[in-house]
Amino acid sequence: MPKTTMRLLPALLLGAFAGSASAAAFQLWEQNASGIGTSFAGSAAVADNAGTIFFNPAGMTQLPGVQVSLGMSGVRPIFKFRDQGSGGTGILPQLTGLAGGNGGDAGSWSAVPNAYMSWQLSPQWSAGLGLSSPFGLSTEYENDWIGRYHSLKAEIRTVNLNPSLAYKLSDKVSLGFGINYQRIDAEMTNMVPVAAGVDALSRLKGDDTAWGWNAGALFTLSPAMRVGVSYRSAMDYKLEGNQTVEGVASIPASAKLKLPDTFILSVWQQVSDRWEAMGDLSYTNWSTVNRLNVMNRNTGVQIGSEKFGYGDSWRFAWGAAYKVNDAWKTKFGIAYDRTPTTDADRSARVPDNDRVWLSVGGQWKPSKGAAVDFGYAYLYLKDPAINQAKDFGAAGTANLRGHYSDSAHVLGVQYSQGF
Repeated sequence: MPKTTMRLLPALLLGAFAGSASAAAFQLWEQNASGIGTSFAGSAAVADNAGTIFFNPAGMTQLPGVQVSLGMSGVRPIFKFRDQGSGGTGILPQLTGLAGGNGGDAGSWSAVPNAYMSWQLSPQWSAGLGLSSPFGLSTEYENDWIGRYHSLKAEIRTVNLNPSLAYKLSDKVSLGFGINYQRIDAEMTNMVPVAAGVDALSRLKGDDTAWGWNAGALFTLSPAMRVGVSYRSAMDYKLEGNQTVEGVASIPASAKLKLPDTFILSVWQQVSDRWEAMGDLSYTNWSTVNRLNVMNRNTGVQIGSEKFGYGDSWRFAWGAAYKVNDAWKTKFGIAYDRTPTTDADRSARVPDNDRVWLSVGGQWKPSKGAAVDFGYAYLYLKDPAINQAKDFGAAGTANLRGHYSDSAHVLGVQYSQGF
């Protein structure tokens, strides 16, 4: 089956924004490295650097003067397939005698950069600008693996530009709002049988841009406790590009894709002079990603379809930080991230499952107004099963059956400076 690779080439900024999914499906939580050490618990309430622009723009009212945060995360998923009865049926020998390896490790290191700047315009008003990558995926299998008719290489890259405003209604309530301009570039590849003993590489590529919005509120219940709520809207795309089968055909193609909206509820509490505690509950409306129908742009005729069958997902996180001294702080956290897919709908392009985050990190303040945050997270995934059929009509069917051994590592560092 064609493979979902979405590649983003932002003409406008510092380089390629790539990502390997580290939250449910192909959502990326690594939008500021300072949150990795606490598994992003309290993401909409902490508001201790300009990265709050992504998680809750209302948090900018907590930041004095001009604040800049620059971060980089490295994400390394591990996707190792074990065949358990894959095969094929039909009239073509390469399907009836389908064989091949397990595909190797389909994961690799990917970089997820981000940059934010906030300005306190007045005691009530703050403005900000964020650059991030909310969705990303990168998987690549060996060319001769037994699932080559389902997927070979998958990649998703997104770039999100997010100007924001925040207003402090009172000492207890702040509101924030942002506009999002997001670009996505998609590519899907897999092998297809075109004749007896002859295969060809199928590639579907498309890109588009979309507008969305985000909003949030921050409630300061006491000097030692904040509660944040935030919402990021869905992004509606109509990807346009080409469907090509090498040496056979190239067709102008389009496909509609609606990436999900997300709601976050967070709490931050100063438990003592040295201890902070944080919690997070988030909901992502993955049911917007149900089926990808590929259309011929010239005729309007459907030329392909892929079922995702995603359902909505939840994420729970808890974290804490301990102030060692004025210069050093340690962090740790745990989170549970529920997958939106099921065994029946799981695809080789996104071999996802429920995951548990185990995180550690810290913060170093080398001088007044400056902070270096760093963190590491290990993501444990329950080994997912896959049972997927790829129908080639009269030519036959390729069946992929087996289990994956999945996990992931996340490393991040971020520098924040106030002026």
